[in-house]
Amino acid sequence: MLSYEKYINYNLIYNEKYIVMKKMLSIVMLLISSVALYAQKDVTQFLGIPVDGSKSVMIQKLKAKGYTSSPNNKDVLVGQFNGSGVNIHIATNNNKVCRIMVQDAKTINESDIKIRFNKLCQQFQNNKKYIPASLSSPDFTLSDDEDISYGISVNNKRYEAVYYQLPTNIDSVTVAEEIKSVLLSKYTKEQLSNPTEELQKDMIITGISSMLEKYSMRPVWFMINEHFGEYYITMFYDNEYNRANGEDL
Repeated sequence: MLSYEKYINYNLIYNEKYIVMKKMLSIVMLLISSVALYAQKDVTQFLGIPVDGSKSVMIQKLKAKGYTSSPNNKDVLVGQFNGSGVNIHIATNNNKVCRIMVQDAKTINESDIKIRFNKLCQQFQNNKKYIPASLSSPDFTLSDDEDISYGISVNNKRYEAVYYQLPTNIDSVTVAEEIKSVLLSKYTKEQLSNPTEELQKDMIITGISSMLEKYSMRPVWFMINEHFGEYYITMFYDNEYNRANGEDL
């Protein structure tokens, strides 16, 4: 079961005993409704460019942003992203772009990679365009005593943080229709008009589960990679609508 207090601590309002249910429920409804709109019109975006279409067109759009082809591979772009030098790789499925991979061009030591990782986490947490994929544990930052070298080399541990990119548009008609569709699929009109405290909690879980299922189609995530004792960050902007889903089997 989701931890309501941790979720509220991340973005909403809470008191010592439990969440202000009606306020949170209205927010969840709004988030659910926004999903319906973006599912029809929006996909994951990178620098304002939809992660979609052909690879050649994506390359041209990124070049228009100032990136240039790598001297070693014309399909790899190089430039600056979020203050760091990066190499940008473009993955496709059935000739449609499904992933933009942004990889640090230079490696750094363990102490510096921990600082860089935590700074990225803070930037995503403070960015209203994203919500954490794990609402029960929304803080991905690493503690000062985390031994990254040991974690990767001995325990095969993955140091990663996953977020979902929120839709850019919300339509009031869509809001009403999505609320009606999601909640009436499980509750009666009588229950919705006069919900008990327990029912409100259950409605919130229903709403959040539905929200996350649809938001998961546009994840943006990053991880720490190791290379000969040095480290770098790789970021992924994924369009799950274009990923392989067994259709070729």
